[in-house]
Amino acid sequence: MISLVIDIVLLLFLLIMAIFILRVHQLLAVAMLFGLYSLLVAGLFMVLDAPDVAFTEAAVGTGIATVLMLATIACTKVSQEKIQRKVAKTPLFICLVVGGLLMYGTHNIADLGDPEAPPHTQVAKRYIEDGQKDTGVPNLVTAVLASYRGFDTLGEVTVVFTAGIGVLLLLVRPQKIRIKGVKSAR
Repeated sequence: MISLVIDIVLLLFLLIMAIFILRVHQLLAVAMLFGLYSLLVAGLFMVLDAPDVAFTEAAVGTGIATVLMLATIACTKVSQEKIQRKVAKTPLFICLVVGGLLMYGTHNIADLGDPEAPPHTQVAKRYIEDGQKDTGVPNLVTAVLASYRGFDTLGEVTVVFTAGIGVLLLLVRPQKIRIKGVKSAR
């Protein structure tokens, strides 16, 4: 019951954050709100027992994406564009239709933590019974992450590594190269 309350509260915060993102017209505020939105999504993934996805979302969404947006804002000039106050009807309609389809598609999903759900009765049973024999790895968690979900784990590690390199490249200022015997143009 408490898990359901936490899920609902996080989803309400996500909805409120999305509305604020749509209503705010200052780029710096939008960049910060996107970072907070991503942090809430990472929290939701943690509540849903997906820590690997939560860490990736936190590193990429909250970390690198926010830093890239702030760096882009810092490197660009102030725009003189007029702000449109009119709501575009076609994108709004598409979002509502897709949102409705997603809600309709989730009505048949097994309850979270249901011991009779197929992942618990079929997939987990197969991993436990055949994991060591199939992979040759004695540790079941390692067998699942490295063998059964190897490409997924490789992708997540690549994304987190790329995010880290991106942040380092943004934080390191380029040094001026001095060539011996050449005077600067100043």
